This record gives sequence, C-alpha cells and structure tokens, in this order.
Amino acid sequence: MRKMKIFSFFISLLVIVIATSCNTELRRIEKSKDYEAKLAYANKMYEKKKYMTAQSLYESLFQVYKGTEKYEPIYYNYCYCSYKLKDYVQAGFYFKNYLDNFPNSPRAVEMDYMQAYCYYKQSPKIPLDQANTIKAISAMQTFINNYPTSDKVAEGNLVIELCRQKLERKEFNNAELYYNLGYYKAAAISFKSLMRNYPDSDKSDGYKYMAIKAYYKYAEHSIWDKQKERYEDVVSEYMDFADHYSSSKLKPDAEKWYTLAKNNIKDIDNLNAPISKKQERKKEKAAKNAKATNNTLNNISNQ
Repeated sequence: MRKMKIFSFFISLLVIVIATSCNTELRRIEKSKDYEAKLAYANKMYEKKKYMTAQSLYESLFQVYKGTEKYEPIYYNYCYCSYKLKDYVQAGFYFKNYLDNFPNSPRAVEMDYMQAYCYYKQSPKIPLDQANTIKAISAMQTFINNYPTSDKVAEGNLVIELCRQKLERKEFNNAELYYNLGYYKAAAISFKSLMRNYPDSDKSDGYKYMAIKAYYKYAEHSIWDKQKERYEDVVSEYMDFADHYSSSKLKPDAEKWYTLAKNNIKDIDNLNAPISKKQERKKEKAAKNAKATNNTLNNISNQ
C-alpha cells in the first residue's frame, strides 16, 4: 500500500513537471520572433490534438504569412481547430471565410461541404427550434447542386435525409400534442400537412389514419347542427385512405372509424326525419282547421 502511494506521488510529480515544462516552452514560443519555429510548434500542437493552443498560435501568424503560400494551409488548420473543439458556429464562419479568401483552392469543395455540415452539427434536439436543421438542408442541397460529381454527394444526401426525418418527427409530435390536448381540428390539419410535406414517408398511412381519428373526434365534439357534415368528412377521408393505402395494416382500424361515422350519419338522419314529418302534419292540420273555420264563417254570413 505504501509503495502504491509513493508510486502515485511520483506519477503526479512527473505530470506537474511535464506540464510546467510545456507551459514554459509555450510561453517561450509565443514570445519568439522565430516564426518558422512558432509555425512548427503550432503544427505539432495540432497533430497532438491541442487545438486551442494550435489555434491561438496560428492566429498570431496570420499577419506574418498572409499573402504567402503558407497562409492557406495555416488558415485550413485554423478552421479545423474550431471544428475539432466543437465550436460549430465559429467553424462554419471560418470555413466560409476560407472559401471567400481561397475560392480557387483545391480544398474549396471540401470547405463548402464543411460549411454546410456545420449547420447539421448545430441541429438541436427535436423539441427545440429547428432553424439550423432547415439551414443544413438548404446548404447541403446547394452543395450537391454545385458539385454533383463530388464524392461527398452521398454523404450530403444522407445528411439531408436525417434532417428531414428530424423535422418530420417534430411535426408529428406537434400534431400528436394537438390531438392529446383535444384540439382535434388542428390535429387533423397537422396530420394532413405531414402527408403533404413528406409524401415519401413510410409513415404516411399512419398520418392519414390519425387524421381520420381526429376528424371523427372533431365531429363527435361539435354542436348538433355541424355533426353530420363533419362525420361526412370522416367518410371522405377514409375513402381516400382506402384508395391510397389499400394494403395498409391500419386499414381495418380506419374502417372502424368509417363505420362509426356512417352509423352516426344514419342516426342523425333518423332523428331529423320524424321532426320534419311532425311539422308537416302540424301544417296539414292547421290548414284543415283554417279551412273549416272559413267554411263556418261563410255559412254564418250566408244565414
């Protein structure tokens, strides 16, 4: 046990000595006017993944090497320091600056891709605002359009697909929330919007099914005078479901809501029918009474 403590002490002491030595060397390099040595040390830090130190040294060399052939590789590593440090906002900005400064560089395609990819890396979790996800799709599509033969096109398409899946999931969560809160009309509209926005989704039949359910609930909670026409919307939505998703596993469930809606329409018609006939009988009876009264009055006047 005592030996282990002594060993740990010497290891800790060694780490402190090495760190002190490195800090001393870094301070010496930072103050040095030997720019070649400073650049070599910056590259060494970059290779050792000491990106913050490397970036600081690269930045101090900008004015020294600007306009020379060494400036581009310095700025190239400088951009990637931010990316490796997961500062994707700054990295995206620097990648764009690289393109502005070196538009004819052999690395321009790579930088254009990385600029778009940084938007993807900034894409947040599904419940949060998806502005950067939308920007990632737009930027990546622009990249693909500009460089259709690039070996990054397949990866770019995958990024777009992942972004679209995230947006689709967020829209679904919003529609589902409307349904769970009892905002059935808003839910139905949202589920139908999902179908329009993502026509190739393998969940389209599920969105259509949820729209049918939402329209049924909307009709069920409507005032009496509006129920029939809203149940008819359920019937119409189901007929469209049956046309487009005839082999869907959800069809039997969708048909149940269709059957309920049809039965409710019949019930409404049956309830309305006796009322109208009763009113007709009242009118007929009133007309007969009026005619009898007129006849009586005519007879009295003739006498």
